[in-house]
Amino acid sequence: MKKLVLLCLFVLGLGFSLLSFKGLAQQGEFNSIILDFKEEVPIATISDEIKGLSDKYNQQVNLNSVFSISDRIYIVEGDKKTLKELKKSPLNKDTEYIEANYLYHALEVPNDPEYSKQWNFRNINLEKAWDETKGGGITVAVIDTGVSKVPDLKLTKFVKGYDFVNDKDDAGDDQGHGTHVAGTIAQSTNNGYGVAGIAYESNIMPLKVLAASGGGTIADIAEAIKFAADNGADVINMSLGGGGASSMMEEAIKYAHNKGVVIVAAAGNENRNASSYPARYPDVISVSAIDSAGAKAPYSNFGAAVDISAPGGSETGKIIQNTVDPRTGESVFVGFQGTSMAAPHVAGVAALIRATGIDSPDQVRDILKQSSRKVQEDSLNHFGSGYLDAGAAVELALKGKITFNDFFRWLRKSGYLNLGFWIDGGAVALLPKLGMVIGSYLLAWFLRNYLPFTLGLNGGLIFGSSGLFFLQGLYWFDLPQWPMRLAGSSIPELGNVVLGNSSLNPLFASVLIPLGLIILLIGNPRLKWFAIGSSIGVAACLAVTAFTEPNLWLFGTGLFAQGYLLINACLCVGLAYIASQKETQRA
Repeated sequence: MKKLVLLCLFVLGLGFSLLSFKGLAQQGEFNSIILDFKEEVPIATISDEIKGLSDKYNQQVNLNSVFSISDRIYIVEGDKKTLKELKKSPLNKDTEYIEANYLYHALEVPNDPEYSKQWNFRNINLEKAWDETKGGGITVAVIDTGVSKVPDLKLTKFVKGYDFVNDKDDAGDDQGHGTHVAGTIAQSTNNGYGVAGIAYESNIMPLKVLAASGGGTIADIAEAIKFAADNGADVINMSLGGGGASSMMEEAIKYAHNKGVVIVAAAGNENRNASSYPARYPDVISVSAIDSAGAKAPYSNFGAAVDISAPGGSETGKIIQNTVDPRTGESVFVGFQGTSMAAPHVAGVAALIRATGIDSPDQVRDILKQSSRKVQEDSLNHFGSGYLDAGAAVELALKGKITFNDFFRWLRKSGYLNLGFWIDGGAVALLPKLGMVIGSYLLAWFLRNYLPFTLGLNGGLIFGSSGLFFLQGLYWFDLPQWPMRLAGSSIPELGNVVLGNSSLNPLFASVLIPLGLIILLIGNPRLKWFAIGSSIGVAACLAVTAFTEPNLWLFGTGLFAQGYLLINACLCVGLAYIASQKETQRA
């Protein structure tokens, strides 16, 4: 009997110890509070309570909007102290919930100061794609005039390239074109400087095939294509072209395509009804150019072989990136226009698609074309499949997949990555739940002479005290939530799943269910320990709840609720003690 009294005192102490932790931090910032009144509460009663609140806090309490009338949602200004007062007030019995009206903010856009000038990125719906991927782990070969590491490429990752014009390892840019192209693909982003790039976590492989004059040979270009395929490139961009077909070039393109490389090229700038080479080859994605208004750019080729269109700019709005001034070699931010500027938009989005796990170049092409925004009147094939849409392309690539990004985004949006969420709110509060679990094990430790720490006992301690609490509030796509809420509930909280509110059901939050389990399972040599563990777990849960958030259905949050929970906690301890002693005597 002395040990039983000590156990009951311990239960009371457990609740008091956790009380000091309540309210250490906030999940987020707020300056108003949501009151959701129950539908069965008469309007006259709500009006009286609203008037009382207005008088008490000397402010208006209003409906959130005209759409809140049927849901009876009111807003009152207040801080953490006001929220605590309202939750403990008689108002609690007439509301579904009283909670902080947290302030949410718009998702961040890159902090690059000139990003606002990149109309072309808004045109391709890029920010939506960035929610899923930034191209990490993908290598894009830029076959061009070379690439120089200008300041806004400082954080961009580079892999080994080659200068086929001068036969050397350093593929620096002496013309400016290739660096500009590389910037569109992977300009350093969120670095507080300059502009942004599309797949800015991807790697750039610089391959110089064009001299300072802007010209280059088929032999160099073909060798660069094979070099890229043999050295790990996932995407090739060729913002170059000419009028002559070449067996050597076609063979190199087929070689790279068969090795799984996505090949993108500019359609050409002659304003004629056919793409130039190499964009005309079947295994190459040919890109025409549009201006800032969505019209075909005046210079852009169109018609035969064009697969898709992307921003290439015009005199009314150019494509701005960081590159080198060929006259001085210095870094400059400058606007270019051309299908040379359109192609790297598609190459960058192809890198984003590859980063989702799509390996086949044909699949990447199909995704780009199927996700593009269709143009209804396009008899001359100015736009191919339509306008490039990065957000839709990545979404299509991920269709049917549950990725780590999905899980991480769910953690972020649910608040689980915010330390304050775990300390003081959100779907669940960590400290009280941990207190319940730890408390159940400490109670079991006091009874260690009578308890074998079996899998059944441990399961009962968890189920009785907290359940798999981290599953509460889990929303996963279109799956129903109640299984998660059920699995995330302890025995006293099972009534909440039935009632659908936050008030504990007095029948579940009592000794009755542990008593029933012990009566049913005491004869089973394994399951009996689950029943005894559940009784101990329920004791810890009720004790902690009595001091942190005593809220009983029909009885409110006052002293009666606290007393009811504490008495039943002690009865659960006594029940577990008696049952475990009997089992020891039988043994």
